[in-house]
Amino acid sequence: MKKILFTSVLFVSCLINAQDVDKVAVAKEVVRVLDSINKVKAAEESAKPKKEHWYDNIGLRGYVQVRYNGLLSTNDKVSCDQCDKSWGTTSTAPDAKSTNGLFIRRARLVFSGQIHPNVFIYIQPDFASSPATGVNNFVQLRDAYFDLSFDKKREFRIRLGQSKVPYGFENMQSSQNRLTLDRNDALNSAVANERDLGAFFYWAPSEVRERFAMLVKDGYKGSGDYGVFAFGAYNGQTANKSEGNRNLHVVTRVSYPFVVGNQIIEPGIQAYTGKWAFTSELSTGVATANKLNTLDQRVAASFILYPKPFGVQAEYNIGKGPRYNKVTNSVDVSSLEGGYVTLNYKWDLPKHQLLYPFAKFQYYDGGKKFEKDARSYVVRDYELGLEWQPFKAFELVAEWVIADRTFEDSALPNNRQKGNLLRLQAQFNF
Repeated sequence: MKKILFTSVLFVSCLINAQDVDKVAVAKEVVRVLDSINKVKAAEESAKPKKEHWYDNIGLRGYVQVRYNGLLSTNDKVSCDQCDKSWGTTSTAPDAKSTNGLFIRRARLVFSGQIHPNVFIYIQPDFASSPATGVNNFVQLRDAYFDLSFDKKREFRIRLGQSKVPYGFENMQSSQNRLTLDRNDALNSAVANERDLGAFFYWAPSEVRERFAMLVKDGYKGSGDYGVFAFGAYNGQTANKSEGNRNLHVVTRVSYPFVVGNQIIEPGIQAYTGKWAFTSELSTGVATANKLNTLDQRVAASFILYPKPFGVQAEYNIGKGPRYNKVTNSVDVSSLEGGYVTLNYKWDLPKHQLLYPFAKFQYYDGGKKFEKDARSYVVRDYELGLEWQPFKAFELVAEWVIADRTFEDSALPNNRQKGNLLRLQAQFNF
């Protein structure tokens, strides 16, 4: 490049110094030489390998949910602390105030990307966490993990960090995609916030991984890619909590989305076992046989018929775990069971609008280990709803709930509540 520039300058100088030179011709020659120099320089620059930075592959997305549970409520004492802290009130006092006001249920940002051919990262904080009744909109970590793959197609990978535990289709289904406003009590009582700190192995063929992605991207309400086969170990105390004993929980799952004609069905089975440690959940005077090593194990079956256009989503689990016993004022290891069925329909409207009518019934008879005194539950709920998505950036859900919920602990040993209400949610996707 330097030789070309020197030769060109020398040639132009000779022309200028000549006595009978044509000044216009010299000017044209100068332009031609400079143009040639620029072309050579551009070619050299394009030939240089472009340096790629890891942060060039990081993407940002998220969503926000705003809810209102105050319409047509017949009994504000019907509530679900695990589901939505703005629904009803957990107090049975005559002067108890309802919490059915406007509420930011979720405000999440997702930072994710393939920062190396074999390393994928995912970090998701939530800016609308509610750690205590009446205290809202705290920032709390939901996910922080990386996937380490071992082959070019990334069919074999290990996930390390805080992430969803592979137990239950609806548990792993993002709230951004789920039709019903809350997850079912039966399977969601296995892991609060669906997450824990652990290490999980996932395997799925590349074409199946593409199918998992399509079922979310094209509006079929998929669960995301958690492999055809999963196996792992996690602390067992749920997300953002320190381990309470030295006994890790172990989980495994097998699930496969079969293509049958125009339909896709996904049967699955999953199970986990471990020991639960009570660290701060027991009230004074409430006893338990083994505070730091209480048996906690379950097995569940799933069946998903994706809405093309009619869909069915059903799951059921059985197991053993801690549960409050009001007769003895203690927490015992007892049997649990329950599940749900959701019927839904994907209706494609003009101008790429989507409408999803849905109906759900859920049942649960068991305890919730992470709530006060391993609170005892018997739940029979019906939900009828409609989700309207006029465009991808906005969704509106209206859901009518017919609830029959018994939830008892040492402070409320006789607490069965029935009631109906209309719940509304606006969701913004970006």
